[in-house]
Amino acid sequence: KRIGGIKRVDVMKFEKLGNIADIIAGQSPPSSTYNSEGNGIPFFQGKADYGEKYPTVRYWCTEPTKISMPDDILISMRAPVGPVNINTVECCIGRGLSAIRVKKNVSRDFIYFWLKQNQHIIAAKQTGSTFKAITQKILSEIVVPFPYYTDQLHIANLLSKSENLIAQRKESIRLLDEFLKSAFLEMFGECTKNEKNWKKVELKYFGEIITGNTPSRKNDDNYSSNFIEWIKTDNIPVDDTYITTAVEYLSESGLRYARTVEAGALLVACIAGSIQSVGRAALTNRKVSFNQQINAIQPNEEIEPLFLYWLFKISRKYIQDSASNGMKKILTKGEFGKIKMIKPPIKLQTQFAQIVEKTEALKTQYQQSLQELENLYGSLSQKAFRGELSVNQLAKA
Repeated sequence: KRIGGIKRVDVMKFEKLGNIADIIAGQSPPSSTYNSEGNGIPFFQGKADYGEKYPTVRYWCTEPTKISMPDDILISMRAPVGPVNINTVECCIGRGLSAIRVKKNVSRDFIYFWLKQNQHIIAAKQTGSTFKAITQKILSEIVVPFPYYTDQLHIANLLSKSENLIAQRKESIRLLDEFLKSAFLEMFGECTKNEKNWKKVELKYFGEIITGNTPSRKNDDNYSSNFIEWIKTDNIPVDDTYITTAVEYLSESGLRYARTVEAGALLVACIAGSIQSVGRAALTNRKVSFNQQINAIQPNEEIEPLFLYWLFKISRKYIQDSASNGMKKILTKGEFGKIKMIKPPIKLQTQFAQIVEKTEALKTQYQQSLQELENLYGSLSQKAFRGELSVNQLAKA
């Protein structure tokens, strides 16, 4: 078919998934037959065993019920429905998974990429009021595009190359963070061991410590306009340096009952449902208000904010160990202020901050590039599965 002088892939044909692949429903063996010591064959239960593309073995099974073979596509059948991985070993699969084994003249990778790109279609077919799941019958009736086998291979190859570029860019970003961690440890040493014998002082001497507050919810006017951002612990990312944009804002009247910090303050999660969330920290790059689950440090002239952020990032376990015991881990303002941390000379802190700024600038470029690659991948996927890529484009893949 020619459109505007460009030869395109033949009009896309479609097939039910059950016609082009065998679908093996998982079945969990008795709990007494699986272990974490490596006895038997690998046992995958559900999405919890997934990696980025391939599953990771956590459990083994001595009396497997349903077997998946290497190169099968694994699909999550319940809570959540739709995510996929590619199996690499002979294994037992539990009822949270099904294995999709494509038939002759069907590209496994083509089907994998389509399923990955269209998880929402599969999830939309889930049933159940409280525990969402999809049946093997419904999965087998899902209609997928089915071009000629050679076109399947070309499309899969093109998307695989795009996916590899995305993975490489993510790895570059990860290595930049590893570089900054190495630079910190080289300059300042292990914080808890204090091998370089820096002066250790309580956090209350790093700057002003402020605990957030929640203006009354009974007065809607407190939250009625976008006067100032109201930050919660959800706005403190796990690894990024700065807080994210708030969902809620306070009005001018609400601000009278709130606490605020200026740019350069460190916000620290000090009340959380799990110990892993306590001590998570991020800097502000603007004036914000924040709730009572957060303690903030507005650093004085002897503390460089970027040094402070990395000090907390590397010392998170040390911070967590200072939290009160109980169902909800808490670091009160008093407890928080008494935590002792190393305090190297400001000149050395500033040198480290300059390294961070240069590295973060490069990281921003990489992140922009990653976003462009992900957008391109999404666009290519849509065009490929609609049959809108030219034969020449596919042949060059």
